[in-house]
Amino acid sequence: MIVNIHAAKTHLSKLIQRAEAGEEVIIARNGAPAVKLTPVDPPPAEADAPSAPSWFGVLKGKIWMSPDFDADNEEIGRLMEEGEIFSREDGD
Repeated sequence: MIVNIHAAKTHLSKLIQRAEAGEEVIIARNGAPAVKLTPVDPPPAEADAPSAPSWFGVLKGKIWMSPDFDADNEEIGRLMEEGEIFSREDGD
């Protein structure tokens, strides 16, 4: 179907319905085809669409930690569990 711009303005909602139904709708300017109305692909169903991006596992294989990273570090463990957050020299 080919319609001129004036008719397209007047009947746009009907033309959109026809294009969504699969009909080819062409809008002409001064008798020459100018644009074609085509339906947009429907969005994916909610079950198919991810709810949010997942970042878990992004760094898998990129970070390495020695098996003995915590060996002989009793002082670090003690400071983490019992130490002050700020030294007295920093804030008092």
